[in-house]
Amino acid sequence: MNIYQILLLPLVAIAIIATPLFLAYRRHKAGKTVNIKSTLTANLVTLFGMLAVFTILPLGGFVSADTATEAVAASAEGMRYLAAALSTGAATIGTGIAVASAASAAIGAVSEDQGNFTKALIFVALGEGVAIYGLLISILILFA
Repeated sequence: MNIYQILLLPLVAIAIIATPLFLAYRRHKAGKTVNIKSTLTANLVTLFGMLAVFTILPLGGFVSADTATEAVAASAEGMRYLAAALSTGAATIGTGIAVASAASAAIGAVSEDQGNFTKALIFVALGEGVAIYGLLISILILFA
C-alpha cells in the first residue's frame, strides 16, 4: 500500500462521517430544524466528491511499463465492481422512493374502494421491478 493511501483512507472516512454531522450541527446552532433530506444530500455529495477525487488522482504512484498493464487491469476490475454496486444501489434507492409514494396512495385507494386492490398492487409491483432491473444489470456487469 502506498503512503498516500495509508494517510488518505482514514481522512476520507472521517470526512464522509463528519461532514453531514457538522452541517447538521451548524443548522442546529442557527436555530433551524435539522432536515433529514439535507443531511442525506450532504452525505451523498461528500461521498461522490471523494469518489471523484480518488478516481481522478493517481494515488498508486509511478509504475514501470511492465506493471502498468497489471495496474490498468486491476483498475478496470475495480471500476467494474463499482459500476455493479452503483447500479444496484441507485436502483434500490429509486425503488424505495417509488414504493414509498405508490404504497401510501394504494392504501388510501383500497381503503375507499376494495375494487381498487388489484390496480394498486400492480402499481406497487411496478415500482419494485426497478430494483430487479438494477440487480440484473449488476449481474450482467459482473459475469459478462
